[in-house]
Amino acid sequence: MKINRRAALLGLASSCAPHWPALAQQDIVFFRIGTGGNVGTYFPIGGMIANAISNPPGSRACNEGGSCGVPNMIATAVATDGSAANVAGIAGGRMQSGFVQADVAHWAATGTGIFAGRPKVETLRAIANLYPESVHVVARKGLGIAGVGDLRGKRVALDEPGSGTLIDARLILAAYGLTEKDVEAQYLKARPAGDRLKAGTLDAFMSVSGWPEPGIAELAAATEISLVPIDGRAADILVNENSFFVRDEIPRGAYKGVDAVKTISVNALWVSSTRQSDELIYAVTAALWHPNLRKLLDSGHPKARSIRLETALEGVAIPLHAGAERFYGEKGLLK
Repeated sequence: MKINRRAALLGLASSCAPHWPALAQQDIVFFRIGTGGNVGTYFPIGGMIANAISNPPGSRACNEGGSCGVPNMIATAVATDGSAANVAGIAGGRMQSGFVQADVAHWAATGTGIFAGRPKVETLRAIANLYPESVHVVARKGLGIAGVGDLRGKRVALDEPGSGTLIDARLILAAYGLTEKDVEAQYLKARPAGDRLKAGTLDAFMSVSGWPEPGIAELAAATEISLVPIDGRAADILVNENSFFVRDEIPRGAYKGVDAVKTISVNALWVSSTRQSDELIYAVTAALWHPNLRKLLDSGHPKARSIRLETALEGVAIPLHAGAERFYGEKGLLK
């Protein structure tokens, strides 16, 4: 699946007036978007998108300054435990959609990674790639941790058992010739890991999130930290052997006192399932790429500015929902 970038820009302009006459005749549709914790990146971006794609009965018309969302739909952003929880909610029919890391989506669809030994979630479908989630390797400054190889013998938090970050952390350590046994591994989420790092009882931790991640930003404001690069041959191995990894950079100024650093990332996908009708997901996809939402994204969370039609199909390692595929096909984005 390839995206035609020129057509993407033309398609964005022509999506100003999507057609959804059948949906307009339906009863109210409630559409839940599973996000993440309310201190992360998923929740605020999910709230922005939910507001923009909603169009409750009685709303002013789009061309009169009202909502340009899906007629008669009320979308809500739901705080959750993140990607794996969102997959479970979508598969079980408790949510209509959710934000899921590309690696977690791939593992769920193929029954590998954190989903090894479980049935494949064969109904999982993508609506769009949203933005890259960067791998943060955060270290206390002054410990001489200049690369991932320097984590040997250090106290390192790799996230909780069963998390996608822990699987990614193992892949990253392996690319540098290390295993969990080569570090004093601890299994903590980013925020408690940051508390321990600040207290001096932890040397480093890994987190996968869109920058600026609020917990890391708070940590950087309170204590001196550095971001450890993932670059060179090890990054080549990770990207070449895992289709969900891409090269990335966290810029200078993303966190107080921290220089730019090369790293890798996984994309944050907006996914749904075959339980949702093609007509509904077509309308949701059209609403996502309406120019009015562009204005909201550009003025909101820094990571929201990376949500662009021209990258909507990048790093999508699971099948597109038929409704989304129809939208992108009509805009000339699929070859």
